[in-house]
Amino acid sequence: MKISLPAIFLIIPLWCAAETIDVFFGTIGKITRGIYYASFDAETGRLSEARLVAQIASPGFLAMDSENAFLYSTGVRDKMDRYCVAAYKIEENGKLDYLNSRATGDGMSAHLTVHPTDKFLLTAQYGGGSVSVFPIKPDGSLGNKSQHFEHKGGSNVVAARQDKPYPHWTGFSPNGEFAFVPDLGLDRIVIYRVDAQNASISPHGHAQSLPGGGPRHMRFSVDGKYIYLLQELNLSVSTFAFDPETGIASLKSTTQALSEEAKSRQNFNSSSEILVHPNGRFVYSANRGDDSITLYWADPQTGRLAAKQVENIRGAFPRNINLDPEGKWLLAGGQHSNTVSVFAVDQESGYLIHQTGKGINVPQPTCILFRRGEGAGP
Repeated sequence: MKISLPAIFLIIPLWCAAETIDVFFGTIGKITRGIYYASFDAETGRLSEARLVAQIASPGFLAMDSENAFLYSTGVRDKMDRYCVAAYKIEENGKLDYLNSRATGDGMSAHLTVHPTDKFLLTAQYGGGSVSVFPIKPDGSLGNKSQHFEHKGGSNVVAARQDKPYPHWTGFSPNGEFAFVPDLGLDRIVIYRVDAQNASISPHGHAQSLPGGGPRHMRFSVDGKYIYLLQELNLSVSTFAFDPETGIASLKSTTQALSEEAKSRQNFNSSSEILVHPNGRFVYSANRGDDSITLYWADPQTGRLAAKQVENIRGAFPRNINLDPEGKWLLAGGQHSNTVSVFAVDQESGYLIHQTGKGINVPQPTCILFRRGEGAGP
């Protein structure tokens, strides 16, 4: 069949219209060498082959500034096991230009996040039981640690896991006025007030969670009215009502990620990550041991969650999952299977549909971070 020139010109723009998103992978383990990169086709859900873009030991978690111009990583600075946070400038095709690193001082950071002003970031040292503040300079590099807070105590509900503080995540309220640190050892969300002008935080209070739950990660609802707290030890998600004026969070309800029958089939169970879909109606959490993702429907009036689907990740030990910026796709990293699986997200129900043949191999992935061009935050 002969194709006219006008038809060709119609075809080419359609082919060129596919959006490609940068994806960075944090990793931890003996076979990994650092931070990896792949491009993601937002039309087809296909990932390119992953490649190493920065050599650093144990870059377990990654974060970006609001403009997606700089990437920050937890890690180990040298062979003397000096734990650090490192800064990189993001160039074309996922290239990372190393800027500098700063020592955290008392153990590896489990998590880090950048304040919306891009003036500073927070790190949570799981083993050290502490939270640190690092200023961010205009060129994206890090200043010396400016503040350091040590959590105290332990709920002692679960032996060997709650004998002392284990801060596991850092984040900010939608208005940027409060910082939050779920602490697995305390069974609390520790809350700090933010002084954005001076790039600092100060102790404010806490929200008490379930005894023995083990707070790990949390997310806000899209409207900012609720906090969804993932509890690692009992594999549940608790909903807290949040007052943005006072910074007070009040426990309202709890939903189990897995049935007792499902948990009994594994000799190990542990929750790892929680996400809120951009439409606000769907929430997802990852389950290690069962190696699955739980979908919840969120009641916009009460914040209460209802579990609707448990989907296997087609991999082992999902330490991290993430949604693309539009919420059309979900990627699940299998730390023990060296895999990243791709799922399409049904926009009406939130159900996950596995995409056979579109996943890739990444050595021991522990963090999945999307980037979609400068000025367009994930």
